[in-house]
Amino acid sequence: MDAGLHSLCPPGSDRQKYYDELIPVAGAYGIKWSRKLAEKEGIFTGISSGATFAIAMQIAEKAEPGTVILCMLPDTGERYLSSPMFEGIAEDMTEEEITLSLSTPGYHMPTA
Repeated sequence: MDAGLHSLCPPGSDRQKYYDELIPVAGAYGIKWSRKLAEKEGIFTGISSGATFAIAMQIAEKAEPGTVILCMLPDTGERYLSSPMFEGIAEDMTEEEITLSLSTPGYHMPTA
């Protein structure tokens, strides 16, 4: 649950009946998972989604085999493009990324 949602759920409120546990996530950890989702899975999310996914991964590590875990990613990464979240990520595609992009006829990105 991100900081914005947490403010809607003060201690002792009725809203606490809608979740089992409130697990805090440091902003840097949310950024780490947002970057991983973008780099490894092609899922372009924001910091809240990175934090949500980080907790889902922690829960998955402890879950019984066969457990189904639903993780909803509530935001996009567009507003973070000029932030430190995507610092150090090249703007241009590598040769490998271009080859992968061209491997799906009708769905590849135009070349310059």
